[in-house]
Parts: sequence; C-alpha cells; structure tokens
Amino acid sequence: MSALLLLLIGLAGGVGAVLRWIIEALTMPWSRGFPWGILVVNVSGSFVLGIVTGLFGSTEAGWILGTGLLGGYTTFSSVSAAAASMLNTQRWIAAAGNTIGTFVLCLGAAAAGLAVTGAL
Repeated sequence: MSALLLLLIGLAGGVGAVLRWIIEALTMPWSRGFPWGILVVNVSGSFVLGIVTGLFGSTEAGWILGTGLLGGYTTFSSVSAAAASMLNTQRWIAAAGNTIGTFVLCLGAAAAGLAVTGAL
C-alpha cells in the first residue's frame, strides 16, 4: 500500500466525517430523543457502500471510497453510544428498535446497493 493511497483514504475519511456531521445537524430539529440522523447516515452509507463494493471491489478506488469516505461517514460507535444512552434512561424499546432496526435496515440497504450494480 502506497503512502499516497493512505493519504487519500485518510482525506476521504475526513470528508465522510464532515458529511456525517452535516446530516446529523440537519436532522437534529426533528430527532426528538431518537438518533434519526445516525440512522439516515448508516442506512444511506450502507446503500452506497453496496454500490461501491459492486463497482470497485477491493481496488484502490474501492478502498478510498469504501474504507475512507464511507468509513468516515457511517458510524457504528454512535449507534452503540445512542443505544447505551437509551438503556441508561430505561428506554428499552427505543434502544432495541435502534439497534435491531439499524442492523436490519443497513443490511437491506447494502444488499440493495449490490443489487443495483448487479443490474447494470
């Protein structure tokens, strides 16, 4: 792996993190106690990662876009922290819905993204 590739992956990760922040900031007014922004980010990121994987696989472009951009954009740790926060406030159903719903929706979105590239 070249130094240039590492730099591009890191830069793409920074761009992805900024995009995630923008989406979360835009959804904040209507989130009202549930992390809708994180859900939107992770589902949309999973869909796009399915497309990127289908188009580029394990190529340098795939690493830059998948590991870098979409790795910086999506956030499993935020899902975990939000669910833990819900558990701490005894919001059991919201925590379970967030955790299970995120997994199911992201898996479906990634499969849909791969299906899009399979149809091309």
